[in-house]
Amino acid sequence: MPASRPAEFVTALLLAGGEGRRMGGADKGWLELDGVPLAERAAARLRPQAGALLISANRNLERYAALGRVVADAAEFAGGGPLAGLEAGLSACDGDWLVSAPCDLPFLPDDLAARLMAPLLRGEAPLSVARCDGHPHPVCMAVCADLLPSLRAYLRGGGRKVREWQAQAGAAMVDFDDAPQAFRNLNTPDDLAAASRR
Repeated sequence: MPASRPAEFVTALLLAGGEGRRMGGADKGWLELDGVPLAERAAARLRPQAGALLISANRNLERYAALGRVVADAAEFAGGGPLAGLEAGLSACDGDWLVSAPCDLPFLPDDLAARLMAPLLRGEAPLSVARCDGHPHPVCMAVCADLLPSLRAYLRGGGRKVREWQAQAGAAMVDFDDAPQAFRNLNTPDDLAAASRR
């Protein structure tokens, strides 16, 4: 990241509030990959890239609090999915920018924040989204805190689609074609087993 905007000006948000339906309702953040919980792996990747680490979680709050400051969804947006978690993160963000990632990406790039922040720092967009091999990874994003009112309005209007809100906000895409393994979501027990064999 440019010297004028070092990592300490960025807040990271680990999204760990999902229901884990494809994992039998398990809290994915605490599923282990080679003996280490996914949330710990993802937090270890994000923490050096930002000045603060927030965690959006709705259960196992004490465990998550050992990794970072836990932020819960606002009551009015409860059940609002990743965007409700993003709203909680932006509400708690002390700086101008927030970079988010889900807890089930244990191989996040070490330069995720710097690369996602680049179009924001150049004034090209207020929001950027990671893309790999032509596929967007919507919850891996950098967001200007000024978008909080827009996000709240979208949620209050019943919107829940991450990509729809991002398109409305004028998102830029940032390619990570050099890091295909970094964006392998571990959504099912088979995904987790395959990742442990790599």
